[in-house]
Order: sequence, then structure tokens, then C-alpha cells
Amino acid sequence: MSTPNNPGRDPNEPKAGWPGAPGWDGPPTLGQRIDEALELIQMELRHAISYVNDAVIPQVRRESIGAMRMAAETLRNLADRFEKQAGGAAGQQQNQPPHDPTQGPTK
Repeated sequence: MSTPNNPGRDPNEPKAGWPGAPGWDGPPTLGQRIDEALELIQMELRHAISYVNDAVIPQVRRESIGAMRMAAETLRNLADRFEKQAGGAAGQQQNQPPHDPTQGPTK
């Protein structure tokens, strides 16, 4: 029976979604609960992936670039030191006569 405020609805009929209402099958089954849990997990994974893509990856890139620049500078300084040492050692070797293997070890 309908009322002026609820045309087509019987006031004695339970509301949809409530126990006893048409279409209400009782409490959710285990399968339904698992499906709901899977949907929530998928939603959380999408949020986590978005966070990693939007915040973590750009920060890692910025920090990696800085670290690579520092490593490049350190390697450049090391190469300069090797070059200076090799240049000094080459100058010392030019002033000495070549080593004669029959004479034994050099000092």
C-alpha cells in the first residue's frame, strides 16, 4: 500500500537492506566478505602505487643525481691525484739511467 509521502511503498514493509526486506539475503557470506576484502586491498594497492610514483620515485631520482655528481667529483679528484703521481714518477725515472737486470735490485 502506498502513502502520500512514499508512493508505491507499504509502510509496514521493511526498508531495503534490513533483515526481512526483499532482496536481503542475510549476513554476507564468506565469499562476499573475501570479495570485499579483495576490493579494499586492490584500492589500497592503487593508492600505494600512486604514492610511490608521485612522491618516492621523484625524490629518489633527485637524491641519485646528487650522489652521482658527488661520485663523479670524487673520481675526478682521484684521477687528478693519479695523474700528478704518475707525472712526478715519470720525471724521476727520466733522470735515472735504465735498470740493468744483471746488476740486481735497484734502490
